[in-house]
Amino acid sequence: MRILIVKLSSLGDVVQAMPVVSDLRAALPHATIDWVVEESFAPLVECVVGVERVLRFAGRRWRRSWLDAATRGERTAFFTALRAVAYDAVLDIQGLIKSGMVARRARVSAGGFRATYGNPSEECGYEWPVRFFADRLVPMPRRVHAVQRYRVLAAGALGYELKTPPVYGLRVERPAPVRAVVLAHGTTRPDNEWPQAHWAAIGQRLAADGFEVWLPHASDAELGLATALAASIGPQARIWPRLSLAGVLREMAAATGAIGVDSGLSHMAVALDLLHVQIFSYPRAWRAGPVGHAHQVPVGGERAPSVDEVWAAWQGVLAATPRPVPR
Repeated sequence: MRILIVKLSSLGDVVQAMPVVSDLRAALPHATIDWVVEESFAPLVECVVGVERVLRFAGRRWRRSWLDAATRGERTAFFTALRAVAYDAVLDIQGLIKSGMVARRARVSAGGFRATYGNPSEECGYEWPVRFFADRLVPMPRRVHAVQRYRVLAAGALGYELKTPPVYGLRVERPAPVRAVVLAHGTTRPDNEWPQAHWAAIGQRLAADGFEVWLPHASDAELGLATALAASIGPQARIWPRLSLAGVLREMAAATGAIGVDSGLSHMAVALDLLHVQIFSYPRAWRAGPVGHAHQVPVGGERAPSVDEVWAAWQGVLAATPRPVPR
């Protein structure tokens, strides 16, 4: 059986969709699994155990030069590669028009099908015209965690039961852990930001507790914040260079834990099974926050949490660690 997952973006959503692959491998051990994803996130999907072929979709880049000859050539090459094999099941687990159109262009075998969501769920992206691109519509709970939503779609489309907690299946070299905590402060959503003074205070407490404080950044604005935080925290702060996603994954894998806002990096921390506190400044933790492990917890929601609340959550995950913390 050959299965195609269509999940194009965004970073955090792509990470949260990874357990679908482990589910498919457990239920259908002889299946071959391919995945269509935005090119910038492809290095992460290539690290997922069980993904045979990663098809790089460049929709974001193509939109900037849609009619250029080079862009037209790239689009033609992509769809040629997409249709090179026939799929028994095409799973549009994004549920948007752009993903539905990609799923529709995929070739299905005789008796094959395309599946997506049959209805919207609260706080989840969904565009109703996707119903016309699919052969099977899987009913969804109105209120469901993002990770579970992806898993339920695949299970419902292919007729298997979900019997285990989510397994992310990231294949990444795990060096000896360092007594270090990543502060995942970056976000593209203003309502997701946590005050700079709060970050500095948390960093200072971590440094006083003997942790290195690692500061990633993906833009000039985030670099400016990281630089200011490093000055406040002191010599135990380390600003990362601007890294590729593969580089970020490699660096994070060496950390003890991460404290971060609801962002792609925080979801990567969950996938890497780090100690993790995820900060919410709006009531969305039920949909996107870490669940199922005492060493990975959300904090906040109705309002931005205080420094003391985040620190208490960090102390809680330290106490619940499933493995020794480096000293």
